[in-house]
Amino acid sequence: MRILIVGPSWVGDMVMAQTLFQCLKQRYPQCEIDVLAPEWSRPILERMPEVRKALSFPLGHGALELATRWRIGKSLVGQYDQAILLPNSLKSALVPFFAGIPKRTGWRGEFRYGLLNDVRTLDKQRYPLMIERFMALAYDSGADIPRPYPRPTLQIDAATRDVALQKFDLSLDRPVLVLCPGAEFGESKRWPSEHYAKVAEAKVREGWQVWLFGSKKDHPVGEAIRDRLIPGLREESVNLCGETSLAEAIDLMSCADAVVSNDSGLMHVAAALNRPLVAVYGSTSPGFTPPLAEHVEIVRLGIECSPCFDRTCRFGHYNCLRLLEPKPVVEALERLGGTPVEVS
Repeated sequence: MRILIVGPSWVGDMVMAQTLFQCLKQRYPQCEIDVLAPEWSRPILERMPEVRKALSFPLGHGALELATRWRIGKSLVGQYDQAILLPNSLKSALVPFFAGIPKRTGWRGEFRYGLLNDVRTLDKQRYPLMIERFMALAYDSGADIPRPYPRPTLQIDAATRDVALQKFDLSLDRPVLVLCPGAEFGESKRWPSEHYAKVAEAKVREGWQVWLFGSKKDHPVGEAIRDRLIPGLREESVNLCGETSLAEAIDLMSCADAVVSNDSGLMHVAAALNRPLVAVYGSTSPGFTPPLAEHVEIVRLGIECSPCFDRTCRFGHYNCLRLLEPKPVVEALERLGGTPVEVS
């Protein structure tokens, strides 16, 4: 059984997609799973033991480029028994169709009849969680999803982790608090930098060190957090936003004794690394894409206008995050304690 997965375009979604891969391996232990996805996702897929191969998809999000999709499809002819599509777009169905893969499975969306021949109709009440919508595609239409649900689990190699520690001159002589203050989705997911700074200050005063992770766009907010720390405390933090590759960020986050994150891709990475995690929610809901791990505390206000799932606040006040004070986050960290770093 050779299966091609057309993967999602977001970090968090790719992490959660591992639940599908795990279900496929449970159902077909000898199956071979390849994932067609953007090149940036390779470090995630390489840390998933269920995936045989990551196939780089060269087109940007939203690009049609029919000729390129045709060439990719023709290069895959005869290699797979089934394709499973996680995006609901018409474009995502073209490569499996051009490849002539016998069984092409996905949820109904964007006029994909003919491109897919195993089309499912999504019942959002039956499958409220994104992982349920992913996992259901591993089974026959209408079948129940076996419980308990699997959890994403990224595997870390000690040697590559140590290389990253050495490259950035990082030490594990003190507990590590990781902060993830960015969110690719938009401002409505970003807890204010001044609140993050208060959490950082509280933990540094307890003898911790602070590492900040995110994209290059998040580097200024990382600096804003550090700038709010008084001299003597600021030196106990390091802003790695935009400095690391995704592979290095994953390996270094595995060293965390605790993580505080917005609802973002890195939140799901931290959960898949089984790090003690405080997840801060504003405009979105943990009822759809919760972090999937044991040691998790969800902190949110749940004011009247949230969750709205808007990228920017329609009222301009961002109260769902601005009014969420640092104290409940610090208290959540205390409840979590810390668990030893485990490296395979």
